[in-house]
Amino acid sequence: MEEKEKATALQANLELILQEQVKLAKEIDFNQVAKLLPYLKPNHRIFVIGAGRSGLALRSAAMRLMHFGLRVFVAGETTTPAIGKGDILIAASGSGTTSTIVKAAEKAVSVGAKVLSISTTTDSPLGKFSELVVILPAAQKQDHGKTISLQYAGSLFEQALLLLTDAIFQTLWDADGSPAEELWKRHANLE
Repeated sequence: MEEKEKATALQANLELILQEQVKLAKEIDFNQVAKLLPYLKPNHRIFVIGAGRSGLALRSAAMRLMHFGLRVFVAGETTTPAIGKGDILIAASGSGTTSTIVKAAEKAVSVGAKVLSISTTTDSPLGKFSELVVILPAAQKQDHGKTISLQYAGSLFEQALLLLTDAIFQTLWDADGSPAEELWKRHANLE
């Protein structure tokens, strides 16, 4: 492939990704997403869990929520405390079947925490443990038929998860009105 062909292919693929995200955004039930916002309060400890790229997206969300002043922990980190009664677990799994995520949700419920999940389906083991399931109508990893997305595996879901959690942060911040300078005080300074 020539340099010009590579550049054209890169542009076309970025446009494909953006078009798929715009299409998906029009299919999201934002009334359902809004039900998640009341759980994101300063008096709640919030835990996030996801595997692979979904986990990376939730780590990004955890950072933004921390900037907002919430107490947020990433499951699996050595400094993450035990989840307990009254805590919130935000779990992401496109299929809702990822065993580590489902087991974490089961544990959270068993100690009195509430599970909020983001998935492509409500009909899953994760959905059974969830007080609220936010649906991202994206392709699951094993959907190789390219009927929902032309992208590889769960890429559409993982990208949308990052964008949706940024929209959640932006909505909380807009409603709060804190100046960016206040949030910036919480930004990492040991970089």
